[in-house]
Amino acid sequence: MSVRIPLARIPLEIAAGSLASALAAQEGGADRVELCENLGEGGCTPSWGTLAMARDHLRIPLYVLIRPRAGDFLYDALERETMQRDIEACVRLGCDGVVIGALDADGDVDAAACRTLIAAAGALGVTFHRAFDVARDRRAALDVIAALGCERVLTSGGQAGALQGAKDIADMVEHAAGRIRVMAGAGINAGNVGALLHDSRADDVHASASAPRASAMRFHNPSLSGLSADWRQTAVEQVRALRVAIDEYAVSRG
Repeated sequence: MSVRIPLARIPLEIAAGSLASALAAQEGGADRVELCENLGEGGCTPSWGTLAMARDHLRIPLYVLIRPRAGDFLYDALERETMQRDIEACVRLGCDGVVIGALDADGDVDAAACRTLIAAAGALGVTFHRAFDVARDRRAALDVIAALGCERVLTSGGQAGALQGAKDIADMVEHAAGRIRVMAGAGINAGNVGALLHDSRADDVHASASAPRASAMRFHNPSLSGLSADWRQTAVEQVRALRVAIDEYAVSRG
């Protein structure tokens, strides 16, 4: 059973690329998890097993990234059906929400595709992901996304990192005018989140809060020296530091 986020609290969502990362996010004080895989390519839909295990172990809201592949956000009929079926699996597992996004060839929001995915989600919450950042006209895109009924939109302000795009995020917050929450993401950590929130006035914060993890393997094939056995994983202490920094900003804002 998920818990509600107090209204006065700035929500912290963690992009978790594994079950272990999702559990670390929860332990560190995250308010919500966006579960995915393949974070190095911007994230894709996680496996059914990962979803089921996460639903069994998480007490905070569980949102699931619905993205069938890396690359652009222009999807063909088979990819759209795949996303719809993944959403239907999320509904059956009792997830709290899904994270979607689709564009047409001209860089506008594919409202028809998104409407089908939102209908499949039923009562689940819906976030529009960073396909928004590559839209041709982000103000127009925001209007469409809000009209579709999405709860929030994730953005870096169209820049490589949210801190660089903070002014654009602030413009989106103003343009949203309360119709939809604007969540800042990309390159956020405990050291810069206060400045980001000050400049962007974002409603939510999104981060991976990850750290390198070294393989425990004692044997390594010397012929595959270019194939790393290491990976990145959400770290409890980084989530906790982010949560503290966000709360300190909120207190300073009064």
